[in-house]
Amino acid sequence: MKKSKLFFVMILVVVMIGFVMTGCKKTAEDDGIVKIGLSFSDFATERWPVEQALMTQLAYDKGAQVVSQVANHDAKLQNDQIENMVLQGVDVIIIIAEDGAACATAVDQAAEAGVKVIAYDRLIKSPKLAAYISFDNVEVGRTQARGVLKERDSGNFVLLGGSPTDNNAVLFRQGQLEILQPLIDSGKINVVADQWVDNWDPANALKIMENILTAQKNNIDAVVASNDGTALGALQAMKAQGLAGNVPISGQDATAAGCKSIVEGELTMSVLKDVRELTPLAINMAIDLAKGKTIAGLKNFTLAELTLDENLKGEVPCKFLQVISVDQANVYDEVVKSGFQKYDEIYKDIPVAQRPPRP
Repeated sequence: MKKSKLFFVMILVVVMIGFVMTGCKKTAEDDGIVKIGLSFSDFATERWPVEQALMTQLAYDKGAQVVSQVANHDAKLQNDQIENMVLQGVDVIIIIAEDGAACATAVDQAAEAGVKVIAYDRLIKSPKLAAYISFDNVEVGRTQARGVLKERDSGNFVLLGGSPTDNNAVLFRQGQLEILQPLIDSGKINVVADQWVDNWDPANALKIMENILTAQKNNIDAVVASNDGTALGALQAMKAQGLAGNVPISGQDATAAGCKSIVEGELTMSVLKDVRELTPLAINMAIDLAKGKTIAGLKNFTLAELTLDENLKGEVPCKFLQVISVDQANVYDEVVKSGFQKYDEIYKDIPVAQRPPRP
């Protein structure tokens, strides 16, 4: 009898502890706090650490929690990290994909678990995305081609694409060729090299450009490069041959290093994609999705349209922001005066007497 009473008391204690723990357990969901996952492909690309910091601060300012991870150019690791975020109970995940095709698996699994996913800047090839937000990436390519043609509209051209796993690189090339193809067809432009740069890595771009210059005996007239990192890598090879500043070359992202190169007369132009507009869009959208709100201003595009691959089916809600061409004529106003990059970083190697006034 004593044993039975003791057993009953133990059961009662366990049940009471369970009630207490359940009552004391505080989760983001119970408190109405939105929990956002940030999944980055890498931090080697100059813009990503900046945008991670911006999005984290914006989320905190709005009372949301953030779980942030970086995959260091490892597509499998990124998928594992996304799966882990789902297990941690995030409401929404914002993903900068290392590989837009490989990441589709993680997006599909997250969606099945009830977690909304926003593809940020880079498309993920899944119709289960809640949204894809980026800039007008075809227009980026057109802008790059126009920027180079403004300086040189004939001769031997080199095309340096971005990472082949990044769908944006395909869209940039589409825009570039819309502008260049008529001149290629007429024979005014001869494309002597057309290569992709793995991971958007400047070191890879340097090696590729060194090989191109060797093969062409330095006989190149222009380079259409798809971002500042690859352009600056190529410029390093060109500088060794005395070509930097003489051969026009495009970039993208209006990075501090890219804009510094523009004012120094080496990089011809870059494309400003103002992330100060994209980051709040992502965080506001994530919070609204977590709260079950309808997102206004989205337009559906088919995956076939977005990837130029007719085999892909389904649609994705999208929002694309506009871009600005930046060169020596407007880099001060568009990039420095606007506060996008710091005056001292852009002009630090320019003699004081030759600098524009401090904003």
